[in-house]
Amino acid sequence: MKNDNPLIEKSDKFAHLVYKITKKFPKDELYGTTSGFARRAVRSYRQYLYISYGSLKEAKYLLYFTYKEKYLSQGDYKELIMLSDEIGKMLWTAIKNLSQKIN
Repeated sequence: MKNDNPLIEKSDKFAHLVYKITKKFPKDELYGTTSGFARRAVRSYRQYLYISYGSLKEAKYLLYFTYKEKYLSQGDYKELIMLSDEIGKMLWTAIKNLSQKIN
């Protein structure tokens, strides 16, 4: 199912790539998480985006950590960092736009 929202599409691509790559990690490093967003209020959505932005920053550190531990190839690491940078810019733009609507 294709989504017309580029932020959701890139985030989905990022999540699937991380999922594919982490299948190769040692068994003691495998963790699965799920989350979603179902609120419609602008302030709640903005808060969700702030949390998502913070989680993305944490994920970038974990990518760096797993790359240094040699769980990721350099190519996979670079692709994931590039995607996460793009997602971060999109999230920050959405946060700024929502903040303007609220203020």
